[in-house]
Amino acid sequence: MNFNNAIFEASFGRKSQLKESICPEVVFSGRSNVGKSSLINKLINRKSLARVSSKPGKTGTINFYKLGKIKLVDLPGYGYAKVSGKEKERWGDLVEGYFNSNRKISLVVQIVDMRHKPTADDINMIEFLKEGKFNFVVVLTKSDKLNKTQREQKLLSLSEEFPYKGIRFIVFSAVKGEGVDDLKSVIESSIG
Repeated sequence: MNFNNAIFEASFGRKSQLKESICPEVVFSGRSNVGKSSLINKLINRKSLARVSSKPGKTGTINFYKLGKIKLVDLPGYGYAKVSGKEKERWGDLVEGYFNSNRKISLVVQIVDMRHKPTADDINMIEFLKEGKFNFVVVLTKSDKLNKTQREQKLLSLSEEFPYKGIRFIVFSAVKGEGVDDLKSVIESSIG
């Protein structure tokens, strides 16, 4: 699969706008400011196809990118405190509507900042993915911001921080490119 051929397709802010799912979808989920757009851009070898916002919580839409015979789906980031309750409710309705609309979801890339413990929202999302029997991988972003000792401690604490069996983790850096090939391989194997 040539990951360099991704193109922006559409953006939707309400579940009623979502188009029918007709091909495999790889979904990117994570809290605001976790490095989701940077990860997508690194994966597809582009600087700014996925918009990196200077303000966390700014992207309130589901963005679809066409990549050959699949779609990359960028969900709005969750957990940003400065967004109004009404806006959070709209986001929740949008994301829940996405997952409950009979999509052809091949893989969910759940993104967590490696420097911090997973938030309650991160754990809730992982529980949702496990209960829904979604195929998913947890990508730990911003690995370049940890020194060797911090990184080793973090990797040792994963089983405590994520109290689930069988989760696959990929350590990722959009700056250094670490984990890009691993993530590409997981995506390719998920779409068969």
